[in-house]
Amino acid sequence: MPDIRRFACWLSCGTRTVLDAVFGPTTDGETTYAPRLVRSLRTGMIVLLDRNFAAQALVAAITQTGAQVLVRVKEGRRLPVLGRCGDGSYLSRLGAVPVRVIDCKISVSTSQGRHTGLYRLVTTLTDHHTHPAAELIRLYHQRWEIETAYLEIKSTILGGRVLRARTPAGIAQEVFALLVTYQVLRLAMADATGTRPGIDPDRASFTIALHTARDLLVQAAGVIAGTAVDLVGTIGRHVLADLMPDRRIRTRPRVVKRAISKYNAKGTIDRTSYKATISIDILTAPAP
Repeated sequence: MPDIRRFACWLSCGTRTVLDAVFGPTTDGETTYAPRLVRSLRTGMIVLLDRNFAAQALVAAITQTGAQVLVRVKEGRRLPVLGRCGDGSYLSRLGAVPVRVIDCKISVSTSQGRHTGLYRLVTTLTDHHTHPAAELIRLYHQRWEIETAYLEIKSTILGGRVLRARTPAGIAQEVFALLVTYQVLRLAMADATGTRPGIDPDRASFTIALHTARDLLVQAAGVIAGTAVDLVGTIGRHVLADLMPDRRIRTRPRVVKRAISKYNAKGTIDRTSYKATISIDILTAPAP
């Protein structure tokens, strides 16, 4: 039986709703599945991509839809300096696509010390007046919202359980059921927070929404809806009654997962999340 476990999706950073998703055998990599998601892009979108997806063909395909790209590339990747911008970035080309390159140094300070890394971002937003480099650097951090969504699907909804189906069709059915459940909950959360101006959707608790939905199903409560449309609903009211505090910048040391081993990695693994402060320095490229 084919191994169907690879999953890739577009996610809205603001509400964490799924815009599109594809999945299939692990014999194909993420970069193989990514081009299939281009179908759901349109003008006005900014796509945030990890450096694994900084392929010329994929960037070109995205720009042809009218969407824009902000992607990290490897620091050593050679990109010609075709012109300088007033914010420290410079104009270049990625294949046939005109782009702007932002080199920066990001330092993260916690009670355990300070870590500094060099980052190179490439974007099709070439006007530094309307899209300053500092704003794009801060925006790129939102790419990690997709990791939170994967956590909610795999751990919060599934509770760490694996899929039960034993056929490709059955697995596909389970995956679609997970996505529908996740999407309905996220839409309910977005509708609820949208009724309160100034409330960021990320203050809504996914766990509260999920537990409320389960209780409603078990109790068979509210099965027959009234004639009035209630955008908040029972799930929304529970979410709004217990909003999470405003997000503060936190960081956690990265740990390499050993999924196929029953033994822990050698040494002590620090899984603590630390409050952090971030400083950003934009680096000026050499003269063309």
